[in-house]
This record gives sequence, C-alpha cells and structure tokens, in this order.
Amino acid sequence: MEISTLATYHCLAFVWYFFVAYSITHVKTEERPSEVFLYGGQWKYLTVLNLVLQAVFYGVSFLADVLRLIKKLRCAKCIISSRDLLFSVLAFPVSTFVCISFWTLYTYNRELVYPKSLDGVIPLWLNHAMHTAVLPFALLEIFALPHRYPVKKKGLILLGFVAFLYISWVLWIYSVTGEWVYPLFALFSPPGLAAFFAGSIAIIFALYNFGEFLNRMIWGQSKFS
Repeated sequence: MEISTLATYHCLAFVWYFFVAYSITHVKTEERPSEVFLYGGQWKYLTVLNLVLQAVFYGVSFLADVLRLIKKLRCAKCIISSRDLLFSVLAFPVSTFVCISFWTLYTYNRELVYPKSLDGVIPLWLNHAMHTAVLPFALLEIFALPHRYPVKKKGLILLGFVAFLYISWVLWIYSVTGEWVYPLFALFSPPGLAAFFAGSIAIIFALYNFGEFLNRMIWGQSKFS
C-alpha cells in the first residue's frame, strides 16, 4: 500500500477512535444507570481503555506515515519501532480479546458484562463501535502493512505486565467499593477468579501468537515497513 494511502487510512482510523472514545466518555451523568460508571468511571472498563489505546496507536501510525512522506527517515525509524511494538504487544491482542470475550459473554448472559439498562444510555452504533468494529480494524491493519514483532519472550512479558496492571486495577476497585467492575466476577470464588484471570491471560497470549502468525504468513520474515 502506498504511503499516502496508509497516511489517509491511519488518519481516518485515528479520528474514528478519538470520536468513539470521546462519545463514550461524555455520556451525560444524569443518564447513567446507578450500577455503572461509579468509582473509576469509564476508566475501569477494558473496552474504554482499548479505545484510547487504539487512538494512540493510529496516531503514532499516522505520524510515522507523515515522517516518511516528508523524508524524515531517521525520525520515522524510531516512530515505526514504537508503532510496531504498540500493535504487536497491545493493539492487536487487546482489541481482539475485547471483541471475542464481550460477544461470547453477551451471548451467554448479557447482564454479566453489559446490563440491559445501558441500552437506554449507549446507542447501538456505539456499542458495535466499541465491541465489534475493533476486530476488523485490527485485521485490516495486519493486511495493510507488515509489523516487526519483538522477541517473543519480550513481547509476552510486556503483554503480561499490562494484563497484570489491569487485573490489579480491577482488584483495587473491588477493595475500595466492594463491587466488581463486571458482575461476572461475583460468580467466582477466590480460587475460581484466579483461574479465570489466568485463563484470560492465556487467551490473550494466544491472540498475540495468532497476530504474529498472521503477520508472518502474509508478509514473511523479511519484509518490514
């Protein structure tokens, strides 16, 4: 794909994610159901954090494209390294995990992850923008250009550390409020919850490996942007 085309795509993707993140973080206070958006606000939800992550990633990608267009290759090389690290370790596995886990649990019992009371607050298009469109965007990025993945051990350690930070945030909120971020967690005993978190980390590690596999199958080992 031509650099100018990539720049246009990344710019549009950045604007889209910025708009979606802005929309969800500016839900009117008086319209929010009493059981959601309390301590930690929207920033306790992985879905919202992922929107910010995607906006940052596409912003960095657009900057890399612009630097390449204006022939600032030394600066571009550094930004491209940051872009590829963001995509491989976080943007692809997290967005894929958000889509798959949300719709799996929603299909089983929506009240565990997305109470029906939210339907009157969050429009259908915004729900799909947060939980559905993130997967096609992630896949499109893989097909649009190659990304250099870090050494697997390093990539998994970084991803595991971020997962640990989010789990710690969830547990901190529970320790302060006595309420779980997602009603699903209340169904588990402490050992069961530990097993659930461990299983979730295993799934997101598998998604990291899947992204690396797709990147290698499409672009091979040697061609990188």
